Amino acid sequence: MHSDTDLHTHSTASDGRLAPAELVALAAEAGVRRLALTDHDTLAGLPEARAAAEDHGVELVPGLELSCQWRRQEIHVVGLWVDEQSPILTAALAEQAARREQRAERIAHRLEQNRMPGALDGARRLASGATLTRPHFARWLVETGHVPDMPTAFRRWLGRGKPAAVGFQWPPMSEAIDWIRQAGGVAVLAHPLKYRLTSTKLRALLADFAEAGGQAMEVRSGIMDGDRLRHCLARAEEYDLLASMGSDFHAPTRWQPVPGRLPTLPSGTRTVWETRISGGAGSAG
Repeated sequence: MHSDTDLHTHSTASDGRLAPAELVALAAEAGVRRLALTDHDTLAGLPEARAAAEDHGVELVPGLELSCQWRRQEIHVVGLWVDEQSPILTAALAEQAARREQRAERIAHRLEQNRMPGALDGARRLASGATLTRPHFARWLVETGHVPDMPTAFRRWLGRGKPAAVGFQWPPMSEAIDWIRQAGGVAVLAHPLKYRLTSTKLRALLADFAEAGGQAMEVRSGIMDGDRLRHCLARAEEYDLLASMGSDFHAPTRWQPVPGRLPTLPSGTRTVWETRISGGAGSAG
């Protein structure tokens, strides 16, 4: 049975391939009734998504996905039910945009050193004014024939340790959590298994996340088997974190689930949306 909730998706406001309204329409068609738009370090897509959600009878959860740092590891924290008018969050996102522009310039320089000129202009064109991200460079590499597809772009050039990978200093995880909490939102650790941490390091991350005010973690992110789901559910319970879930949708491709194709969580799971409805999550601290 598929869930009617998806709390992690991306649109053309960052590195997604569908406009916010198109994303909402796709999710509604698939049976999603509660949808969070969580673009990278931006809230720009929310007005369009909200108008479409009203047309389709979908509850839109205002959100975003913040890039941050934990022990020299890049970590992503999703903020749900954030106040879009928060001065603290607005200022923080301006800083994040500047950081992303600096990283983009360094990525383009690395690609140019490898005889691939024009990457920055090409990525900016594909972004169309949206937050500039690595997938925009990946799309440019595909478009220009340097690689056959997006996964190869990351595997060969943009992934960690590859020639165009750029080490970057994002703000501390505790700071990102504070931005979300100050904006009245719920801080959720995104895709915890994606970081490929050892069991000991994952527990350390979760302990630090909870201590810093993090309230939930994604126990299901994209396509996951039963063992990984059970592992994440156990860790959420161990660190008293609510359960969240999302497709992490970027584009309708064969390697990504579309919104509305996520199985429901086991009965009795303490979910972030049910707790939010009952008034038990989301207060700023």
